[in-house]
Amino acid sequence: MNKKIYIQFISQLKQAILNSRYNAIKLVNKEQLLLYYEVGKLLNEKIINEGWGAKVLDNISTDLQLHFPGLRGFSRSNLANMKQFFCFYSQFELIQSATGQLQKNIQKKEFIQSATGQIFSDLAKVSKHSKSKNKVNLSPSFFDDFLSISFTHHTTILHKIKSVDEKIFYIQQSANNNWTVNILEYQIESNYFKKQNKLSNNFKKTLPKTIQNKAIQAFKSEYLMDFINISDPDNPDEREIEEGIIKNLRQFILSLGKEFSYMGNQYRITHDDIEYFIDLLFFHRGLKCLIAVDIKRGKFIPEYAGKMNFYLSLLNKYIKLNDENPSIGIVLCKEKNDSTVEFSIADMNKPIGVSKYKLSNDVPKNLKKYLPSANELINVLNEPQAIYN
Repeated sequence: MNKKIYIQFISQLKQAILNSRYNAIKLVNKEQLLLYYEVGKLLNEKIINEGWGAKVLDNISTDLQLHFPGLRGFSRSNLANMKQFFCFYSQFELIQSATGQLQKNIQKKEFIQSATGQIFSDLAKVSKHSKSKNKVNLSPSFFDDFLSISFTHHTTILHKIKSVDEKIFYIQQSANNNWTVNILEYQIESNYFKKQNKLSNNFKKTLPKTIQNKAIQAFKSEYLMDFINISDPDNPDEREIEEGIIKNLRQFILSLGKEFSYMGNQYRITHDDIEYFIDLLFFHRGLKCLIAVDIKRGKFIPEYAGKMNFYLSLLNKYIKLNDENPSIGIVLCKEKNDSTVEFSIADMNKPIGVSKYKLSNDVPKNLKKYLPSANELINVLNEPQAIYN
């Protein structure tokens, strides 16, 4: 039995199971969003038409509890959130075009059709005579992303983000990366929106055009590894970091993002009767390529790029399958100078990126409250290679 093929097959089966569970949760979540949007609409209409004051929300919450003892989600604050949810999104209409856009609706048509009880069931057409310039690019998957995150995610984004572009970005990132609310809050506070696509890399020169942009988006310029306990965070040991990652593999895969499958640590490749070991090896299902990760304790130096370039040559020769894309290397350092990285990888013919890692002691005090506990992290993967131990 080919170990690599078997591991990939087990990962595919697990993904199919997870997708099924995720779809079931998404259906429940969609119904909740529909309900909350409809409640927000009714509240807004009554407050405007009847001149009700803010105290009415307390009365409504109390009366609902009397009729439905134990009812959750209809506190005064959450009723206010429902009203805000409706008021914000009812200003917009969605259109389907070559690029997909969200445009301010001059006619004030509803963003969600409460009459049919379906979100996005029919996309409104923007008037050809519209002069609005408030247009935002949308991906085709935005509708699914919007429906797949919780109402708490939505209210967090509405409260903390002003720009429509940023709101859309955090909706998509929360959905695609299975962020908990704590992780979402941390990413907002750390200004992830402005840091996106800042990975130092040479992907444009070394990867097929079909996956260049996707590869850039698949990696971050900085990874939070607060789940690792390091004896000396100011001078971390590379093996200690690696062992911490292996012990907390699920958390590390969550920090990487979606579509990463773990293949092994200290992954051995033999060439010319000499053994070489790659710190961590993954397979990315979307990019269809191997991902080698080399962990470094301090600041990036040019020699690290040369070593990774060599590892990628070995992977492409001995491990990569014929139908897979070229292997990608990520050097993970505690510090880096972008200009040094740029000069180091500019003329190399293998795709290499350089990222930083941040340990718990490195995180600013104002952001620590947003860090998730181990129990809050999603248990998405079990190491399939364990059957060989």
